[in-house]
Amino acid sequence: MASFGYLMSILVLCIIIGSGNAQLELNFYAKSCPKAEKIIKDFVQQQVPKAPNTAAAILRMHFHDCFVRGCDGSVLLNFTSSTGNQTEKQANPNLTLRGFSFIDAVKRLVEAECPGVVSCADIIALVARDAVVVTGGPFWNVPTGRRDGTISNVSEANADIPAPTSNFTRLQQSFAKKGLDLKDLVLLSGAHTIGVSHCSSFSERLYNFTGVVGTQDPSLDSEYADNLKARKCKSINDNTTIVEMDPGSFKTFDLSYYKLLLKRRGLFQSDAALTKRSTTKSFIEQLVDGSLKEFYDEFGKSMEKMGRVEVKTGSAGEIRKHCAFVNN
Repeated sequence: MASFGYLMSILVLCIIIGSGNAQLELNFYAKSCPKAEKIIKDFVQQQVPKAPNTAAAILRMHFHDCFVRGCDGSVLLNFTSSTGNQTEKQANPNLTLRGFSFIDAVKRLVEAECPGVVSCADIIALVARDAVVVTGGPFWNVPTGRRDGTISNVSEANADIPAPTSNFTRLQQSFAKKGLDLKDLVLLSGAHTIGVSHCSSFSERLYNFTGVVGTQDPSLDSEYADNLKARKCKSINDNTTIVEMDPGSFKTFDLSYYKLLLKRRGLFQSDAALTKRSTTKSFIEQLVDGSLKEFYDEFGKSMEKMGRVEVKTGSAGEIRKHCAFVNN
């Protein structure tokens, strides 16, 4: 009887998860706010060319949002004295997040058209896709119908968002916790092809890898490391200098990031970790040998999959009036 009860519990859980995902659908706002997606797309097309780095910033925001309590816009919430709790924004991985004002601007436009209808969580997902497309990157389907969460916790973000210092085991566990596999890990890491980073996120690889001053990560190409130290990150204490994750091609959504990984020139330890297992390294080699279209197609599938992580739909959560605050 105990095993039967266990099986029934799993069945109920699967039904709940399945029904939640089923409520996400393409053109969810077709009746409730038919102009919503066009308003978002038009704003993105107007503004992103003025600041192309916005695409990488919002894409990273979408990732960080989905990895903490699912894709519910909780990363957007501000600290308020009424709760006394620090939010995800105060977490170490999120201190360098950018694009909050961009999301706020989109939200104001959509609220003016259809008050209280379109969630902030959906806005992040749509802006991330549309911004990448504007920069010449891939298009992917974004089913909508997400609801906004009302809880944002700094400790959960610190625990759940993979750090740039993560090893392979940590990455695998972090992604598996969200229902994402090794293929998704490799593909979603491909977003680094348009990203930038502060030196502080990887400088220990250059100056203090073993805890002893002067030691360097042997898995990092020595010529690349020397160039970084000479021209970019001139000390371990540099917290301001920005470095392209895909130098020479960081504004183009292409396969060069993976080519650099195979040359031991991934910027983060988490990048280098992808080549330290035969399964993921083999998949990277397949991507490099394949076409850009194949990469775009596969990347899009993983983005859509990530966008369904632990989503709130139906009557769960709320539709925030302002993305930085829960409704009163």
